[in-house]
Amino acid sequence: MPPVSDELPLPVMKGIGLSAMGYACFSVQDATVKWLVSHYPVPEILMFRSLVIVAIALAIGGRRNLSALAHSRNKRALMVRAALILAAWMSFYNAAPFLGLAQLTTLYFAAPIIAVVLSIFVLGERVDGPRWIAVIGGFCGVVLASNPSATGGLVPVGMALFAACCWGLSVVLVRMISRTETTANQMLVSNGFFACACAIMVLWTWTTPDWFSLALMFGIGVAGGLGQFLLYEGFRYAPASVVAPVEYTGLLWAFIYGYAIWADIPKAQVFAGAGLIIASSLVMIWFERRRAVRLVALDTRV
Repeated sequence: MPPVSDELPLPVMKGIGLSAMGYACFSVQDATVKWLVSHYPVPEILMFRSLVIVAIALAIGGRRNLSALAHSRNKRALMVRAALILAAWMSFYNAAPFLGLAQLTTLYFAAPIIAVVLSIFVLGERVDGPRWIAVIGGFCGVVLASNPSATGGLVPVGMALFAACCWGLSVVLVRMISRTETTANQMLVSNGFFACACAIMVLWTWTTPDWFSLALMFGIGVAGGLGQFLLYEGFRYAPASVVAPVEYTGLLWAFIYGYAIWADIPKAQVFAGAGLIIASSLVMIWFERRRAVRLVALDTRV
């Protein structure tokens, strides 16, 4: 039997890496939206963002994806997921002016817990001890780092938690839809839905942006489109319950941007929580790597 190297390019590891890069892009998006939302309505920002991502999706797939979408059997699931994400974005970004970036991100990180639980009942995934340790340990790190009790009111907190619930359910739907739908098709449907819905809303809320703000809005679209592409591709290689803890890396970016843009100085508990988040994610990655290597070893014996 040939030796099995632990340096093999494992699909699960690829999924984790793609997802981590996707969440890094989303962190850029979130920080920029928080900057803009104090001057412009959320639907206007999301409309420009979505139009850019629709253009990216069309550039990736072109007419071939439009034809595949017309014959898709998942149209209803695609639309339900789009509605869930729109509700999540609207709640999340409308809460942004009232909460610090780290606090806002903390509350939103209830989503991985929700995704893991739903993956058991909806997808039939088996969530073992190491995955639970990673998710629960990561969430404890989030709480320790950001102290949600110091948030700015019950309504913004409730909006952020509602966004987390919508996102957690949408993560599970992505895993189901990705089995048959291309990444470009998912991007096209969800962002086309966003653009149409937000275009209707801005009829009553439009504020003419200056050139710099307009450039930021289009930049949000580039960051969001790249983040979506990387995340959707990540879900093709790793189960939802494995990818979920990787989202905690976004908290580290939230601390960095919070300090760089709004001069939020992290306290000692922030660094302690960040360490717990990183440790939890590394535990999950280490166990997944060992499991995949063992499976490869078993296959070579057969």
